[in-house]
Amino acid sequence: MKIIVIDGQGGNIGRQLVKSIKENFPKVYIRAVGTNSTATSNMLKGGADEAATGENAVVVGARCADLIVGPIGIIVPDALLGEVTPLMAKAVSESAAKKLLIPLNRCDVLIAGTESRSTGELLEDAIAMIRDIIN
Repeated sequence: MKIIVIDGQGGNIGRQLVKSIKENFPKVYIRAVGTNSTATSNMLKGGADEAATGENAVVVGARCADLIVGPIGIIVPDALLGEVTPLMAKAVSESAAKKLLIPLNRCDVLIAGTESRSTGELLEDAIAMIRDIIN
C-alpha cells in the first residue's frame, strides 16, 4: 500500500502523521508531499520513505496513491494560507485513492463537532481508520 501524506506551512501535522503511521505500520510505504520545502523536510524527519515538494508533486502523488492523508485543507483551493492551488485541490479530490482528511478548523473551513477535539485525538482517530483500511 502506498500512502501519500500531504501537508503545508510548517508540516507539523504531516510529520506527526508520518511518524504515527510508521510506528503503527512499519512496512507501509509513505511518500511525503509538501506544499513547500519546510513541510517536506519536516515530514522526512518524521520517517517518510521519500518526499517531494510542490504542485506537480501533489498531482503526480495523487495519481499513484492508494491512500491520501492530510489536513482537510488539501481539498480546498487556496487553503493553508494560499499554499494549496486549485490544481492541487482538484488532483486530490479527483484521485481514485481513499482520502483520510484531518478535520482541522482552520483555513476558513469550519467543521461542526471538532471544536472539542485536540489535534492528538484527531490523529489517533486517523491511525485507527488507517488500521481499518489496511486490514
